[in-house]
Amino acid sequence: MHIHPRTLLRRAAHAVVAGFAFWASSAVAQDGSDMWYEVDKINRGLDDASVEEIDRTTPRASLRGFVEATKAQDFERAAHYLNLSEIETDRQSKIGPDIARELSSVLARQVWIDWSDLSSRPDAMIEVPSDADPRAGQPRRNILIATLETGSKTYDIRLARYRSTEQSAIWLFTPQSVDNVDALHAAFGPRPYESRIPQFLKHKLAGLWLWEWIAIPVLLVALAALGYATHQLTLWLAGRARPKALQRGLDRSSMPVTILVMAGAAQLLVTYVLSFSGPVQAVLRPALIVLMVWGVGVTALRILDAVLHRITLRFVGEIDDKRGRDEREFYTSIYALRRLIILLMVGVALLVVLAQLNLFDSVGLTLLASAGVLTVVFGIAGQAVLGNILASLQIAFAKPVRIGDSVLFEGNWAYVEAIFYTFLRLRTWDHRRIVVPVTYFVSKPFENWSVAEARMMKVIDLRLDHRADMEILRTQFDKLVREDADISESDSALTMSTGHTADGLQVSFFAMMDDPSTGWMVQCRLRERMTAFVRDNHPAWFPRERVQEVGHNGPDSDPSAGASRIAGTS
Repeated sequence: MHIHPRTLLRRAAHAVVAGFAFWASSAVAQDGSDMWYEVDKINRGLDDASVEEIDRTTPRASLRGFVEATKAQDFERAAHYLNLSEIETDRQSKIGPDIARELSSVLARQVWIDWSDLSSRPDAMIEVPSDADPRAGQPRRNILIATLETGSKTYDIRLARYRSTEQSAIWLFTPQSVDNVDALHAAFGPRPYESRIPQFLKHKLAGLWLWEWIAIPVLLVALAALGYATHQLTLWLAGRARPKALQRGLDRSSMPVTILVMAGAAQLLVTYVLSFSGPVQAVLRPALIVLMVWGVGVTALRILDAVLHRITLRFVGEIDDKRGRDEREFYTSIYALRRLIILLMVGVALLVVLAQLNLFDSVGLTLLASAGVLTVVFGIAGQAVLGNILASLQIAFAKPVRIGDSVLFEGNWAYVEAIFYTFLRLRTWDHRRIVVPVTYFVSKPFENWSVAEARMMKVIDLRLDHRADMEILRTQFDKLVREDADISESDSALTMSTGHTADGLQVSFFAMMDDPSTGWMVQCRLRERMTAFVRDNHPAWFPRERVQEVGHNGPDSDPSAGASRIAGTS
């Protein structure tokens, strides 16, 4: 195969550039700038007698060695896992063990160490597929162990890799972590009450201290008693509250207020009285944060519901199709406002929980790494829910139907009683409730009898004999309409012959009603009175059945030859 000389030259140039790039990357790796931090001397003030026996070659080995040394109360040995370069050399041997003891106390109470997540490689390279973590395949020289917050300040506990001219690369707690120990110990260290706990209860059983196995059940029982007392007190206050809105708000908020008080009391106890171990803190802290955020949010929402309900009763009253268009739109707008507030509160609650638990970094990386998978999963699993929520918001803003509208949906005459995120609740005229998914409701045709106004024309149909006198019927119907107190527009009454068949005459009576519910009652009443009028004054006008008998002379015989008769039935 013949290759053009220009092509060969271009390929050679590419090979030269690639070789140079490979040599440059190898030189950087040998220099170690991405592998460790260069220092002059590591912990000059500590005794070097046992340094050779300490394994600090990997992050996992360093952290395990530190934990084992502190468990054995060998804090002089544990100090060798700290980078004490920020402390004067002559003070390192004295201060180092104290810092190691305080750091071990903080780790035991606030950090649940995931040993499987700690690298056992000297370069701490992440050995996962590159599409799961953007840092995969790259060496690391700094690893985050935990992030702790106290007050308005945030502190990191990190391991880093250091190499000196006299020693190979090792992993140590960073100088910044060492400098943070005093503040962390003051915030999360042992509380004064721990000095009263017998020493034999400070041993661990199944990952927890023995005194924790006693304290946790006692704490749960005390919180349950506090919750019961709070619930009863809230109901007692609700029963004696004067404003109806406050009474309704307290009554509906009894459970979230109870949860909020229990979570708040537990948080105060954990912050100022108790100091549990890392496994308990890992479960208890996020649970308390979620419960407090939920309690605050639901309590605020219940109080808001009570206020909105009070406003609705004051300015609108009980909602039905007798209310004007503006009143129904106002009520629907209140429901729309409530849904927007719920969405806002859910978003704020998620942000607060993520911020309090320091999940933004991990969750953000996870979402970015698996955005395609999450899109497919949520798209399939949440299609119905998201579709209903969007349809609910569409109804709230476009208002093709409002709360209080009278609708005819799939043969059911009902009022729109409530519009929620995923469904509508319809109340039929006989007080049945029909629950309809929002997307199903908006995808089906329905009659809205109150979309522009509540008035509507009602029709009473009677089947009468051909001999019925339309003028007499029209006069009687006009009289009944004028006498009926529920009809405000008597001039709109009409009496028309709307059909004619061999069986009789269809007579339709039209009257304008103020609203569908009143119209249905008036319609039934007028039908009864017109039927009674015909029965009492003109019974011959009721339809009669006409039967014609044809002679049996064959199919080709003259029909007039047969006998015929008229049989009347009233």
